[in-house]
Amino acid sequence: MAAQTFADLAQALQDLENNGLAAIAEAASPAVLEQLRVDYLGKKGGLSQVLRGMGQLPPAERPQVGALANQVKDRLQEALGQRVAQVQAQALETRLQVETLDVTMPGLGHAPGHSHPLQQTLQRVLDIFVGLGYQVVQGPEVETDYYNFAALNFLPDHPARDMQDTYYLPDGRLLRTHTSTVQIRYMETHQPPLRIVVPGRVYRRDTVDATHSAMFHQVEILAVERGLTFTDLQGTLVAFIQALFGEVPVRFRASYFPFTEPSAEVDLQWRGRWLEVLGCGLVDPNVLQAVGYDPEQYTGFAAGLGIERLAMICHEIDDIRRFYTSDLRFLTQF
Repeated sequence: MAAQTFADLAQALQDLENNGLAAIAEAASPAVLEQLRVDYLGKKGGLSQVLRGMGQLPPAERPQVGALANQVKDRLQEALGQRVAQVQAQALETRLQVETLDVTMPGLGHAPGHSHPLQQTLQRVLDIFVGLGYQVVQGPEVETDYYNFAALNFLPDHPARDMQDTYYLPDGRLLRTHTSTVQIRYMETHQPPLRIVVPGRVYRRDTVDATHSAMFHQVEILAVERGLTFTDLQGTLVAFIQALFGEVPVRFRASYFPFTEPSAEVDLQWRGRWLEVLGCGLVDPNVLQAVGYDPEQYTGFAAGLGIERLAMICHEIDDIRRFYTSDLRFLTQF
C-alpha cells in the first residue's frame, strides 16, 4: 500500500467535512445527531481514522495536517450544536401546537361530593357529646347472647330474645340489636369514672315500612362515676337536645328498659306536637355487678337514640326508606 501524502490527507479531511456537514443538515432528531458525533468525532470515528496517516508524513508537514484537522473538527462541532438547537426548537414548536389550550373554552364543572344525610346527623350528634366530654367508642356488630342480653339484665324469657325479633347466626351468635353491647365490653376493661358515646349499626327483625328498617343506626351514651343521679342525666339530655334542635320544650316520661332503673322516654315539642326522640335511665345495679363494679360505690346513666329518627325529624322526611335508595334527587338536597 502506497504511503499517504499531505495532499491525500488534506483531501480526506475535506471529504470528511463535506460528508459530515451534509449528514448533520439532514438529521432530524437529537439521537441521530449524537450518533453522527460519535461516527465523525469519536475515538474510533472518521477524523481519528484520517489522522492515523500522519505518521507517514515528513515531520515538517504533520503540524499542517493537525491544523487542518482541528479546523474540520471545529466546523463539525459547530454544525452539530446549531443543528441540535434547531431540532429541539422544532420539537418544542410541534409539541406546543399539539398541546395548545384554548383558554377561552368554558371549563368542565365537577359537582363535589358530600356526606349522606345520616352521616351528617350522626356527626352532629357525636360532636355535641364529644363537646360534653364523652369519648367515642365502637365495637363488633356480631355479638354473643351474653353481651347482647344476659349482661344487660335481660331475663331468659324476655321477648327480645325470640327468633322473630333477633337475627341469630348458625353458630349461635347474633347481630346486635343495640349498641349497649359496647358499654359492657368497655366497662369490663376500664374503671370509673368514664363517659363514652357509642355509634353503630344495629339489626332487628322489623317489617320494613315508612318508619321501620331491619338495619338502622344507633347512638348510646354511658357515664359511670360516684354520685351520678337522674338529675345529671336530665341535664345532659336537655343540653344535647337543645344543642341539636334549639330552645325546644323537653319532657321525660316513665318507661321500662331491662338495663336501666328508673327508666324514661324523652320527648321534645317540635312544630306543635310532642315527638319521642330517645330512651334513657340510670344503669341497673345488676349491670354494674356483671362488669365487676360495686353498685354501692358507683352509679351511672345511659341513653340511646336512633339516627334515622333524628334525621327524619330534622329534615321533615316521611319515609325512612328514602335514606337507603341512593336516589341522587333525594340525596343532593342535603
